[in-house]
Amino acid sequence: MENRRIFSPDVIDTDNFLDMPLSAQGLYFHLGMRADDDGFIACPKKITKLINASNDDLKLLIAKGYLLPFENGVVAIKRLIAKIFIEAKDLKQMEQLKQKVIKQLVLKKNSPTTNQSEGKI
Repeated sequence: MENRRIFSPDVIDTDNFLDMPLSAQGLYFHLGMRADDDGFIACPKKITKLINASNDDLKLLIAKGYLLPFENGVVAIKRLIAKIFIEAKDLKQMEQLKQKVIKQLVLKKNSPTTNQSEGKI
């Protein structure tokens, strides 16, 4: 995961964004900070609970078009994913990139952490 994130004023200074509750806005920032370099978040519900946001906040971000949901529970920040897809040379590269990222997220999600494998909490 990249250490630096930049949130565009083109997104966060819009009436559409500012009309959302602060909890939904905060969730957007937290998801953005935890997204991988391609804009994917493997566990959005965990992050939602972690910051005491509600599932309605997550649903609102999806409904307003800030997040792109996938059937496996992964979400992508549309602004970041659109930037990557625009940079791709053709549809085949976009699909390969998408599959690669989803595969990496599934592997990360399913791999035990060192502490869990040692039986520590």
